[in-house]
Amino acid sequence: MHDLTQKAPPAFDSLRPARPPLIARLLGKAMALSYRLTGKARYDDFRLERVRGVPFVVMPSVFNPKVPRTGEFLASRLDARLVGRDAEVLDMGTGCGVCAVFAAKHARRVVAVDINVEAVRCAGINARLNHQEVKIDVRHGDLFEPVRSERFDLVLFNPPFLRGTPRDDRDRAWRSSDVAERFAAGLGDHLKPGGSALVVLSSFGDSRAFLAEFRQQGFNISVLAERRFVNEKLAIFKLTAAGSQFPP
Repeated sequence: MHDLTQKAPPAFDSLRPARPPLIARLLGKAMALSYRLTGKARYDDFRLERVRGVPFVVMPSVFNPKVPRTGEFLASRLDARLVGRDAEVLDMGTGCGVCAVFAAKHARRVVAVDINVEAVRCAGINARLNHQEVKIDVRHGDLFEPVRSERFDLVLFNPPFLRGTPRDDRDRAWRSSDVAERFAAGLGDHLKPGGSALVVLSSFGDSRAFLAEFRQQGFNISVLAERRFVNEKLAIFKLTAAGSQFPP
């Protein structure tokens, strides 16, 4: 259990609800209804989505980068300033591979990992669809297990926000009992000197738990980007090792 009664650093305030809880819930229900009416709520079928004009096939049980918005938000921030030409990138929980594809446009090499077998298959399809299969290495496994001895310049993560036991593979993208702790504990062993991680979190989930774990592991935390929607606020946090000569 982490003591969060002490004064929290500025990053902890980034995802405080922007509106009163009742209004946010009502707006959320209205948006959910509109998603059902327009077909956007369909997860368990095949879809073709476009993220900043780039096509992505989304298969049944695979996290859709546009409907929850987090995948699209993180991918849209990956440019040459964040991803160097010689960078080696790890896309953790790749889903359909959206962040892997956008990172591969700049990086020398990208490893994309997911625990969902269908997501691994889907990311491989999208790597080929976008002509990035030479740069993207898609692997199946739980968190850092598929990259045990490897280190990266940049780690990307769009984690499950909600606490609890996932019901199925699709639910793993939303829900976990221990991902925050295990990711934070393993991250330092997989960053090169001067490396960093970008983690996108939502006001819907337990963002403070993730930030508390990162702080406990000694990472510097800064807010890279924020975006506010009608019923949700997203933030991308940049993590660097404490004492790094590279500022967060």
